Amino acid sequence: MPAGLAIAFALGLGAAFTALAVLIGPKATNPEKLKPFECGSEPIGSPRGRYSVKFYQVAILFLVFDIEAAFMYPWAVLYNKLSIGPNGMVSMFGFVEMLTFVAILLVALAYVWRKKAIGWE
Repeated sequence: MPAGLAIAFALGLGAAFTALAVLIGPKATNPEKLKPFECGSEPIGSPRGRYSVKFYQVAILFLVFDIEAAFMYPWAVLYNKLSIGPNGMVSMFGFVEMLTFVAILLVALAYVWRKKAIGWE
């Protein structure tokens, strides 16, 4: 309930500020303001240019290999709890679990590297 109230309050506040900006904000337009801005120079070519498939491959690979950090953080936080077995003895479960995860990532990285999907020409 408190989280829902906070979310509703945040959305309401955002809507109120947006409405105030539209109603009260300056509305002076001139031809110079309506021009597209790109590093201070006129744009060359169409903005609808095509990207190489290689761009998307690299982007997806970056996401896949970057997600590992998102998985490693909770593991590192809970490592002490994962290292204690049910009988109170020290367990290798947490360490082996992450070792398996990293091994799978290394196999995936080797595969991607061998297929030359990482390099950029």
